Amino acid sequence: MESTELSTHILQAIEVYTKGTKAWFEDENDAWVSAQVLSKEVTDNDVKIVFQNDEQPEREHVFESKLRLLEKNNGATLPPLRNPPKLENIDDLTNLSHLNEPSVLNTIRIRYSQRNIYTYSGIVLIAANPFDRVPLYEPDIIQQYSGRRRGELEPHLFAIAEDAYRCMIREKTNQTIVVSGESGAGKTVSAKFIMRYFATADDKDTVGKATKDGGAEMTEVEEQILATNPIMEAFGNAKTTRNDNSSRFGKYIEIQFDKSCNIVGAKIRTYLLERSRLIFQPETERNYHIFYQLCLGAPINERKELDLKDWTKFHYLNQSGTGVIPGVDDVEEFELTQRSLSMVGIAVQTQWEIFRLLAALLHIGNIEIGGRNDATLASDEPSLVTATKLLGIKPMDFKKWLTRRQIVTRSESIVTNLNPTQAVIVKDSVAKYIYASLFDWLVDVVNRSLSCQEEGLVATFIGVLDIYGFEHFKKNSFEQFCINYANEKLQQQFNQHVFKLEQEEYVKEKIDWKFIEFSDNQRCIEMIEAKLGILSLLDEESRLPSGSDQGFCDKLYNNFTTPTYKGYFKKPRFSNKAFTVCHYAHEVEYDADGFMDKNKDTVPDEILNMLQHSDSKFLVDMLQTATEAANASAQSNRDSLAAAAPAKPGPMKRGPVGGANKKPTLGSIFKLSLISLMDTIGQTNVHYIRCIKPNEAKVAWVFEPNMVLAQLRACGVLETIRISCAGYPSRWTFDDFADRYYALVNSKYWDPHLNPDLNVLCSTILEKAIPDKDKYQVGLTKIFFRAGQLAYMEKLRADRWNECTVLLQKNMRRFITRIRYVRMKDLALRLQQVARRKMALRNMDLIRQNNAAVVIQSLVRGHLARQKQKRQAAFVTYLQAAIRGVISRRYFAQFRENYAATQIQRHIRGWAVRKKLHGERKFVTKIQTCVRRRQAKKHLQLLRSEAKSATHLQQVSYKLENKVVELTQHLTQHKDEKEKLRTKTAQLEAQVNSWTDKYTKMELKAKALELSLSEAAGTKAEFEKLQQSYGELETTYQASQEDIKQRDETIKQLKEEVDKQKNDVAQLKLRPARIQTDNTNNSSNEDVVELKNQIAALKTQLSQSLKTPKRQGSLNSPYPRNLSPAFGGAGRGISPERGGRSPSTPGGTAARRFQSPLSHNGQLSGNNNNSDVVVSPSKVMYVEPEQMRPMSLDHKHLRDVEADGNPEEALRAILQDEDLLEQEILNGLIVNLKILPPNSQQLPAHQEVVFPAHNIGLCVTQMWRYGYLVESERLLFTAMDTIQKYCLGFSGEDTIVPCAYWLSNAHELLSLVCSTEQELEREMHFNSINGRRAVGWHDFEKLVATVKYELQCLEDNIYHHWLTELKKRLNKMAVPALIENQSLPGFIATDNSRFFGKILAGSIKPEFTMDELLNFLNRIYRTMKCYYVSHSVIEQVLTELLKLIGVATFNDLVMRRNYNSWKRAMQIQYNITRLEEWCKSHEVADATLQLEHLMQAAKLLQLKKVTQQDIKTIYDVCWLLAPTQVQKLLQNYYVADYEDPISNDILRAVASKVSSGDTNDILLLDNVSLDDSPYEVPEPETVVITNYLPAFLDLQRLQRLMSLMTVIKRPALRNDSISL
Repeated sequence: MESTELSTHILQAIEVYTKGTKAWFEDENDAWVSAQVLSKEVTDNDVKIVFQNDEQPEREHVFESKLRLLEKNNGATLPPLRNPPKLENIDDLTNLSHLNEPSVLNTIRIRYSQRNIYTYSGIVLIAANPFDRVPLYEPDIIQQYSGRRRGELEPHLFAIAEDAYRCMIREKTNQTIVVSGESGAGKTVSAKFIMRYFATADDKDTVGKATKDGGAEMTEVEEQILATNPIMEAFGNAKTTRNDNSSRFGKYIEIQFDKSCNIVGAKIRTYLLERSRLIFQPETERNYHIFYQLCLGAPINERKELDLKDWTKFHYLNQSGTGVIPGVDDVEEFELTQRSLSMVGIAVQTQWEIFRLLAALLHIGNIEIGGRNDATLASDEPSLVTATKLLGIKPMDFKKWLTRRQIVTRSESIVTNLNPTQAVIVKDSVAKYIYASLFDWLVDVVNRSLSCQEEGLVATFIGVLDIYGFEHFKKNSFEQFCINYANEKLQQQFNQHVFKLEQEEYVKEKIDWKFIEFSDNQRCIEMIEAKLGILSLLDEESRLPSGSDQGFCDKLYNNFTTPTYKGYFKKPRFSNKAFTVCHYAHEVEYDADGFMDKNKDTVPDEILNMLQHSDSKFLVDMLQTATEAANASAQSNRDSLAAAAPAKPGPMKRGPVGGANKKPTLGSIFKLSLISLMDTIGQTNVHYIRCIKPNEAKVAWVFEPNMVLAQLRACGVLETIRISCAGYPSRWTFDDFADRYYALVNSKYWDPHLNPDLNVLCSTILEKAIPDKDKYQVGLTKIFFRAGQLAYMEKLRADRWNECTVLLQKNMRRFITRIRYVRMKDLALRLQQVARRKMALRNMDLIRQNNAAVVIQSLVRGHLARQKQKRQAAFVTYLQAAIRGVISRRYFAQFRENYAATQIQRHIRGWAVRKKLHGERKFVTKIQTCVRRRQAKKHLQLLRSEAKSATHLQQVSYKLENKVVELTQHLTQHKDEKEKLRTKTAQLEAQVNSWTDKYTKMELKAKALELSLSEAAGTKAEFEKLQQSYGELETTYQASQEDIKQRDETIKQLKEEVDKQKNDVAQLKLRPARIQTDNTNNSSNEDVVELKNQIAALKTQLSQSLKTPKRQGSLNSPYPRNLSPAFGGAGRGISPERGGRSPSTPGGTAARRFQSPLSHNGQLSGNNNNSDVVVSPSKVMYVEPEQMRPMSLDHKHLRDVEADGNPEEALRAILQDEDLLEQEILNGLIVNLKILPPNSQQLPAHQEVVFPAHNIGLCVTQMWRYGYLVESERLLFTAMDTIQKYCLGFSGEDTIVPCAYWLSNAHELLSLVCSTEQELEREMHFNSINGRRAVGWHDFEKLVATVKYELQCLEDNIYHHWLTELKKRLNKMAVPALIENQSLPGFIATDNSRFFGKILAGSIKPEFTMDELLNFLNRIYRTMKCYYVSHSVIEQVLTELLKLIGVATFNDLVMRRNYNSWKRAMQIQYNITRLEEWCKSHEVADATLQLEHLMQAAKLLQLKKVTQQDIKTIYDVCWLLAPTQVQKLLQNYYVADYEDPISNDILRAVASKVSSGDTNDILLLDNVSLDDSPYEVPEPETVVITNYLPAFLDLQRLQRLMSLMTVIKRPALRNDSISL
């Protein structure tokens, strides 16, 4: 029965290998190569499958085997199957359909070639070292992974760190992240970035978590934790052949958190520092970095003091011949090390004490010990003198115990000489001891500085273990043995953890399972660490006086060459001083030479005592601290070991020789610390990161398959897969399984109209496809499959789809053939119809032609007959005309001769008469000319004589003077008339004003009567009478208005007349000059000069009469200014009540950008007496538009004020009572103000929006005019502070209306202040010209400068708070509305594009839609428009918001996985188009440039991606995207079932365009700060204060102030009209 079932399983496995199926074969160079099936032969006993190599088609692979052999090994020898191309780039290896070693290697290789260095393997993150800079660790990337669940984004070590952090918060348990790998794999860098993630990631979701401003600022503790990395790297890292920054020690860093998940401290534990590196380095390697940094970075004075030279001069540094690392500047690294030491609390003086010790170690290495048998050392050896000087010990004592040894017995002490080799060993031991103690001291200092000292504050911790990976060299020594021992322990813990998770999964799903066997390495660990293990035997041999490496090996051979350890310990064939341990990863042969010395590594007691009593206090304290720390650590390890394994009763086993008084060896210390570490890890939740070194040469992006495969085996990844394969490696959820294999059963089981049951459907599929129920298990939420079953399911699915395809092709071909036949038949019929029609048309044409021929013949014959008749008639007519012409010509010739004779006679007679007349006329004319010429000459002589006389000139002047006098009198007459008209105009204006007052009173009375009309019906007659009077007054008022218009026209005509007279006078002034020019003879010069003087006097008189000075009246300021001496007030430029106090200047605050005193807790520069004004807005209060009618002035009260006293005094009284006025402004105009709601249909009047600013400006302006500068400053600052507090009291969308409203008013107030300043400057300039000096002007200028600055600060603060709240809201809306919302019908995409998922799953709507986003923007724009916000501010707001949308959505789209399909791109493109149309319709089309990155990303997802030419097109179209962004989008592109996946060649070509050296090649755009919004204050406008106050406001003082201003303006207006 079992044989039959097994055969069936084997036959199923063989059946999978159909033609075209791809599988893997081992290869020496590439580890595994791919091939596809060409043929398959299966007989009763044998199976033969022929494969063709994919890379080399001429190469074939043949698989042959017996069926019985396949049954025996359960098909394990069959070629591993290759996954379909769609799964080969998957980011989690456990999701592979065929989970095997070559598939794992191939997936990692493909992802690495596409620049994806991270891959999940279940709970493990595999990290391949790129050996290049990759843009994966920027702050923006950190914030992207913060708060995301594992699997939402691409694999990353930040995802592991976030997972550990979330587990710590959720489960309240400690976490550990184990980072392992061989040297050069990137462990140190990975651990460093994990620590940076915890220090910089911003978690705003955790309650009590301290948020970081911008996600980048760190606390002091976090900065100190990151500062430990440069310190540990400088003192513990070195260059090796495999790694330029190799950690030569292991470390476990505990990052401590409090209950609120804030980092409060850290603690470091180190393991197995490589001491031997201090004294020796192999070729091309270096010593620890700190020595080279010190030699190159120390200043000149310190270098002389420490006697430092070039690194080539020191024996401890020059043995390898390498002292420089390419691309590393040791000087800069030294400065970084010093800063880091200072960061953790080590003073500069202490730092130089450390460097002093390091220099002493270098000089110890240069001590030259000579001699043949006995070691010799000169007392004046330079290095000895320098080293002892720096250490603070005596040279002679140090020399003595370097070359001698003291053996203490029970009775005496024996001193013997050492040979040179032994002396060098002692010298090196001293150096290693000092350096190791210094390293331990540094760790202790760092721990004391970083560790949380407050008891009970640390709630949990996350540990990061950066430990060396498995090592296997040509020569392996004590260090490799300890390292591999540590990896054995970690691998055991890893296997147990994976096994535990595997079993927990089975238990959770409640399936039947059996214990899974896996390769447990417990026996190997026991062989190393047991009571009589390798380490115990090494300690025992080390404590024997005659112990040797050979004796140690002999003990190993005697204890472990038994059958019990046959599979774990071997003796090499060709060596007696070596032994082989079979580790989990590989067999390693260790050379026992040097094991004893490295294990003991002790310093003679005499030298140790000498160092402990050194003159260097630092050295003494350092050794004491290091010793205490080591003892405390050892005691802690022993305590943890005792707690983990309590002593059992029984006989005591022998321990090491010497008891507890002996010094602990390195092996025992490392063993205890490792056991303690494993105990700590065992009590935490562990996360694993396996670092892989892809090539030995450290070349960027080069992948060596054999090397990677060996590391995968060594790090346990393949062992994890093997454990999974031993149970149920493949597991599918019911949804995924049904979606994948629903086609294997009848449609009645999955018809959506029948509401199918998932469990029934899955059970039906399993029963039909897999009869053997042992091959799968059905859990609560998943289905578990044995290894190989999914391959069989895939074959069934492929066969089913092939059947469906054939069926579809058959029916489609039938349909196409039938359609073709029907079309051909229809075409034949149509052709026949056309042919018959053609024949009929042809016959009809022949008939028509015959009929036409007959008609043509008849017409031609008639035509010929008519032509003949016409020719005959024309000939007869022509003949008659010729005869008649001959006769007529003869008659005409005779008539012409007679007529010519008559004309000749007439002309001759007329010529004779005319000749006679011309002669007579010429004679008479000549006589007249002579007479007239004689008379003219006489008259010319008389005129010349008259012109030379002065009498004539005087007569001309008299005439001109009379004309000027006449014009002057005429002008005076016109001026008198003008004055009369002006007086009459003033009288009319007064009459109009009185009529206006009467009209107002009548209107008030009419309103009162209207109110009382309902109460008393008897007053109707009186009301009609009053209404009639009101009509008469209105008629009189209109008549007066017409009269005023007529008088204005008369004045205009008079002005035109005056201008015309001015032109006449100017022409008269030019006439004397012309006359003077014509006067060439200067006969009487004295008279001429006198006349010139008279003319000049007349000109002066005329100009004075024409240019009389006019008074310039100001429309806005009808009363005199207090800055002028003409002002009749008590004070000038200062407050009369408060003396000479001047306003504060903006000097101190001007240096800071928009940080006014208002922003610092609302403290004002002056005293604030209005502390009772509470600014605590809950919501905005609105007013109805009908209530916004202007306030009506009480004219009776105005007349009473005008009659009783001086209105200016009343105005002063209101301004002096500043407290009440201030209280009324703050409560009525700011805090409790009702504002108009924004309305897009009808905009409110400008004065209805900005009246608070105008009323505040009115009060301040009057204070300035009357000299109350300090009071005005206090009023303004209090108002600004109240406005700021009021606006900052709102949050979220509630800020839209109040912030826009008060931003507009704040800018209006700034414009009013600037306009008032300009007006006062003009008045001050006019007064200075007239000799009146302004007093207090300098104080006023300082006050205005301060006010303008504070108003700009107020605008900036309102804008900053407003934009911050809008961004917070928009940041939540942008991604759901623009990326997730699908508003384009016909292209709806699901999250996974699954067919069955579409049937069962409902549509999940995003949190926000595009309509909600546009409505939000509409509300913002409508509010700004209604409240008259400046257009430049509107552009700033919308541009900043669109920039946030563009950056947030693009970064989200780039980081999404399994989401970006062409359908999604269509939806995104449609949403972008809607947003662009909105911007264009709202006059901010340029703001759409902020969406260009997102637009091009959407285009990229829609473009074709098949060939290299397509990729070139993508780069041309998406020119703005960086190569890294293009690569990321293509990698994350989700391929639908009907699409072909993007080929690996295309992805590799795209990855090759990414350059690590290009700083512009970034992955994510810089995030738009939510808390910082740049603001450019618009230029102030020229505005005039308007006296507008809504009637619904009961502000008595402001109403009275406006009334008094109206009264004061009246006489000023009258004076201005009189002065015109």
